[in-house]
Amino acid sequence: MIDLEQLEALIAAGESLRVEFKSDRQQISDGAIHEEVVALANTEGGVLLIGVEDDGTVTGAKPRHGRSTDPPKLQAAVFNNTVPNVNTRISIVRHPQGDVLAIEVDPYPEPCATATGKSVRRTVGGDGKPQTVPYYPRDQRSRRTDMGLLDFSAQVVEAATPEGLDPLEFERLRQTIGRLHGDKTLLQLPDSDLAKALRLVETRPDGGLVPNIAGLLLLGREAALQSLLPTHKFHFQVLDAQGNVKVNDVFCSPLIRLLADVEARFSARNEEREVLVGMFRLPVPDYSPEGFREAVNNAVLHRDYTRLDDVYVQWQADHLLITSPGGLPEGVTLDNLLVHEPKPRNPRLAEAFRRIGLVEQTGRGIDKIYAGQLRYGRPAPDYSRTDRTAVRVVLRGGQPSLQFAAFVHEQDKAGTPLSLDELLVLNSLFFERRIDSQQAGRLTQKGLTEGRAILERLVERGLVEAKGETKGRVYHLSAKLYRAMGKSEDYVRSHGISPIRHEAMVMEYVQAHGRIERKHVMELCGLSGPQAGRLLRKLERSGRLKRQGNPPRWTYYVFAR
Repeated sequence: MIDLEQLEALIAAGESLRVEFKSDRQQISDGAIHEEVVALANTEGGVLLIGVEDDGTVTGAKPRHGRSTDPPKLQAAVFNNTVPNVNTRISIVRHPQGDVLAIEVDPYPEPCATATGKSVRRTVGGDGKPQTVPYYPRDQRSRRTDMGLLDFSAQVVEAATPEGLDPLEFERLRQTIGRLHGDKTLLQLPDSDLAKALRLVETRPDGGLVPNIAGLLLLGREAALQSLLPTHKFHFQVLDAQGNVKVNDVFCSPLIRLLADVEARFSARNEEREVLVGMFRLPVPDYSPEGFREAVNNAVLHRDYTRLDDVYVQWQADHLLITSPGGLPEGVTLDNLLVHEPKPRNPRLAEAFRRIGLVEQTGRGIDKIYAGQLRYGRPAPDYSRTDRTAVRVVLRGGQPSLQFAAFVHEQDKAGTPLSLDELLVLNSLFFERRIDSQQAGRLTQKGLTEGRAILERLVERGLVEAKGETKGRVYHLSAKLYRAMGKSEDYVRSHGISPIRHEAMVMEYVQAHGRIERKHVMELCGLSGPQAGRLLRKLERSGRLKRQGNPPRWTYYVFAR
């Protein structure tokens, strides 16, 4: 149940997909309440606040049952006027400006409607504001796919025939299995048995075969794909610094051929630099081929094929942007992307990809996308542009850190390869200089305890050094690692100024200004309040400074005479 504190927090945050404000100045009808409950159930669940204006002003809800509102009676009315019956939790929150009726709704795994047959959902409009819109069958199918309740790629295409599958694509598939070390047992099968083994066709009652969506995507003729699956389209674009499109290659071909064509265009533009590692030259590309390949595989494998949107690869001046229609699957968020178990949107297609060898058996392709960026000393992949309509990942290019790439290569060569967690931490330290356990836990998405354990392992390996006590422990790259990367001077900046230099800086400040306060020491030396206080007391005990003023607020220090 919602209390006053929770209500005020919801109002302060404003309307969203999960929070709807409804004025009750002119009493809202029962039918309107049922519709808003259905809209929330068909989206992500949430809460309907009756008696709150769109701008967050509380004007109060009118009583619905005589002189008061009976929550159990209203709950029963909502239950009996929704299909399937939607359970709610209803509370009346006493607010100084008037009572607010709060109706909490859970998300439903199947489409909901009012008893009159009206089905609606919540979405964000073109103005960026949430609104209630019709919930069409195509949207319902997309949501069931997101929640893992429907495998669209396993759906039979009734209008398709075995003739719609291309013999050349069967041969391309076999070559791909051989090249990528896929399931070798598939290689000797005739076309029809190969399609059956990969579950790319279904058997009709009369014994005939009919392709499913996965079968069309992997083996279909291009004409059949364009006719029967018009949502399948892929753009490879090259943009200049002003955002003008210089290249826009559009593909509607079966996936194995499409992926090969896209990789060829990528490889033609992916320039390399070299760094000397011992007696060998190590090529460092603008973008990791393995990371790019996995990102594109994910884009076509996990996209929502029910949406009339396209997959895009946009090659821009300093980054690649890869866009795949459909948001993250239910339960997967930007905060657990690295640790959530694999949850393919199209399981039948994903199964075929694994057996062919196009993706890892573990389904952890995202690890390769991250590692591909990190091992060349570039920022981690950025998924922050992802929303409900599409997953978007930015891979940063530009000048790599050749020394960092050389260091990672040497670790591999020495038989002590770095894990993804270690790469994440070291990459962050390379760019940000310092990190603590909490930051490491957020970075690896594994929490404080594991973040501290990763850092301490790096300390044991001599790659990281630590400063401070356990509670306030801060970590930075070791002198050995800075030396290996040819950046010895950065160690001093990262390690910080020595305590002796801090003392000299304080004395120089007093020489120039006649006095110093703790806040000046904090700013001057980059210390915390307690650290600055300890430094000043040390200088006082040594007889170099003298404390004056009224402690503790008006204390300052001058030269001891």
